[in-house]
Amino acid sequence: MTRRPAVAGMFYPAEPRQLNRMIDEIWPAPGLPPVKALAVVSPHAGYVYSGRVAARTLARCQVPGSVIVLGPNHRGLGAPAAIMTEGSWLMPDGKIDLDQELGEAILARSRILEKDALAHVQEHSLEVQLPFLSRVNPDFKLTPIVLARSDLAVCQDIGSAMAQAIEASGRPALIVASTDMTHYEPQEMARLKDRQAIDRILELDPEGLYRVVTSQGITMCGVIPTVCALYAALDLGARQAELIQYATSGETSGDYNQVVGYAGLIIT
Repeated sequence: MTRRPAVAGMFYPAEPRQLNRMIDEIWPAPGLPPVKALAVVSPHAGYVYSGRVAARTLARCQVPGSVIVLGPNHRGLGAPAAIMTEGSWLMPDGKIDLDQELGEAILARSRILEKDALAHVQEHSLEVQLPFLSRVNPDFKLTPIVLARSDLAVCQDIGSAMAQAIEASGRPALIVASTDMTHYEPQEMARLKDRQAIDRILELDPEGLYRVVTSQGITMCGVIPTVCALYAALDLGARQAELIQYATSGETSGDYNQVVGYAGLIIT
């Protein structure tokens, strides 16, 4: 299957030159050398709101030939834990092939994941990460996974399947958990709630992240992808996490009464 862009022209420019120009504008100046990350957490709102956080985060990473991107299922379509293993994704500036070998290896090791394209057709949370990843490595292959809300056992299964498949491949892979943080709360409340979730990521604590988001009513849409990524990173030997940037939509819109939070983190 060839998946066509769902949100080009809405979340980011659909015209290639305009897209590249916008990424040029928000891409950070050269600084510290890119790190070999196991996983990252990156936001997925429109580029005018969260693009700088995503760009700054992904610019700090080496992007290898294989990238797994996990995002939440906002549309409710398809299987609750959906992976695509064959075909390609069209983007305004070219085509990204799927990593069939890695995708099939993850699928074979999971009791939960299903091969399903429908869940991906309209979902934006993975798509918006791809132009940033392509800026670092235009030749990477993609393994896309879309997840509905579920429990810790599901997260452990998927995290373990990803880690086992990466290790068996003998090749490096980057895991990208796509998530926004608190949605539509006053700035100070959003910052307080998001700090609790960010602290659990910094502690490499997937169970703690799941529990604090659930118990505190934190509207972190990609908590399940992030918990899966943390489990996988721990299995792969993760030792530390770093917060690259936190911002809110209020810093762009000027409306601090109902903001959305955006966090970029790197796990090494």
